[in-house]
Amino acid sequence: MTMTPKAPEGRYEDGTDGRPQGAYETRGRLDRIVGLVIAAIVIAAAGLLWLAVAVNGPDTTVADSNDVVIGVWRVLYNADAPALPVILTAIALALLAAAGLAIVERRISTTSRRSMDPTDRPLAPKVVMGANRGVFAGEVTVTVLIPAHNEEASLPQTIASLKSQSHRPERIIVVADNCTDATVRLALQAGVEVIESVGNTKKKAGALNQALAQVLPQQGENDVVMVMDADTQLDDGFLAAAVVRFTADRALVAVGGLFYGEEGHGLIGQFQRNEYIRYARQMRRRRGRVFVLTGTASLFRPVALRTIAESRGWSLPGTTGDVYDTAALTEDNELTIAIKSLGGLMISPQDCTVVTELMPSWRTLWNQRLRWQRGALENIGAYGVTPSTIRYWAQQLGIGYGVIALSAYLGLIVTTLLALEAWIWFPFWLGIGFLFTIERVVAVWKGGWRARLLAALLFPELFFDMFLNAVYVKGIIDISFGRQAAWKHLAHAAPAGTLSAQEA
Repeated sequence: MTMTPKAPEGRYEDGTDGRPQGAYETRGRLDRIVGLVIAAIVIAAAGLLWLAVAVNGPDTTVADSNDVVIGVWRVLYNADAPALPVILTAIALALLAAAGLAIVERRISTTSRRSMDPTDRPLAPKVVMGANRGVFAGEVTVTVLIPAHNEEASLPQTIASLKSQSHRPERIIVVADNCTDATVRLALQAGVEVIESVGNTKKKAGALNQALAQVLPQQGENDVVMVMDADTQLDDGFLAAAVVRFTADRALVAVGGLFYGEEGHGLIGQFQRNEYIRYARQMRRRRGRVFVLTGTASLFRPVALRTIAESRGWSLPGTTGDVYDTAALTEDNELTIAIKSLGGLMISPQDCTVVTELMPSWRTLWNQRLRWQRGALENIGAYGVTPSTIRYWAQQLGIGYGVIALSAYLGLIVTTLLALEAWIWFPFWLGIGFLFTIERVVAVWKGGWRARLLAALLFPELFFDMFLNAVYVKGIIDISFGRQAAWKHLAHAAPAGTLSAQEA
């Protein structure tokens, strides 16, 4: 059964097919220049900062350095620090940028919450609640879709984590996409349903669209659909907490999980675990306000998925009738922006957590992060600059500025080492670095002693950040030159560096 919804009546100008002029038929125009736009803004901002700092000229002397003897050690240090006005200006600019972004984000959220326009924001809380006011559609039920391509190694554990939940899902469906291993057989042996994709050439999104075309028409208004990766295990209580959220808030259209990394994989695994712990902490500080509805595990009301499918090709990029945009490399990020664009209310609660697979080698991690980065750029390019995408544009600009800042910092250290005959300590900058290190340790405290030790050493994680920065630059270059993006996969049982099954 294929969904072929019509365009909302009276919503657009009349035409041969009812589409508005300039509806998402121009995909790719902004996609190709989004990298150039971001790079130009970041470089211009860095150039202005450099000019501001260089106005007074650098101090090239170390005459004020002092010799101090501590036991048998001879230490040189320079007590100079930036002028107080410069420090205060830097703090003020940082606070202004953070406050400005927070105010804009809050204003956008408030506008969506107050909207009663089913045309412009059909998923706005008041619109959704108005449609189901006074109607009891039954208890919340959960239908789980697990997209799987050759996932025989991890699928049994994923299904087991679902069946061990305190609130067990009513249905578990494995969406088998072009599988050549034992995925289908293992799913059937585990007692769950299987939907096999037919002629799918559009990866995970295409397989999910085929499954949702069958599943969505069967869903009631108070049912929810969960999409989770086949290499992920839910922590106990995940579904129970999510169902409580949906039951308590009729306006809520989606609940996303917070993900933590599995154990193992040595140093590269610890880098990723620290990264995920910091992201979860950031979500806690945002009080669950969603940045991305993670593909590892997220739940949706049917009204949200149906509305997205109806809006594709009209007010959202993609093909009318598809829930997922098959042109998007990062379908979870794109779906999040789609729901935000339609005014939907989402949350990532702290009690909805999962443990997901980590990349075991630098090569597979590079491929994964390059897909994430390229997908993020393509998503904001497809949507353009809108209230719903401002936060994502700001993130990309912030990452770009961080690339320049960290590169300059490490470059300056190397230059100093090569230029001076003796190392000179700068107490002011040591103090700043100490505070920075303390923050990084506190941010991963929940991860145990290994996480804390890695954060305390500082430089290993800085070099990991440089690795991610290189991924960012590669993504900018690829999209700017119009290079075709590739979807690469990682086999669970393959040796490190062997590309195959799923790298999601």
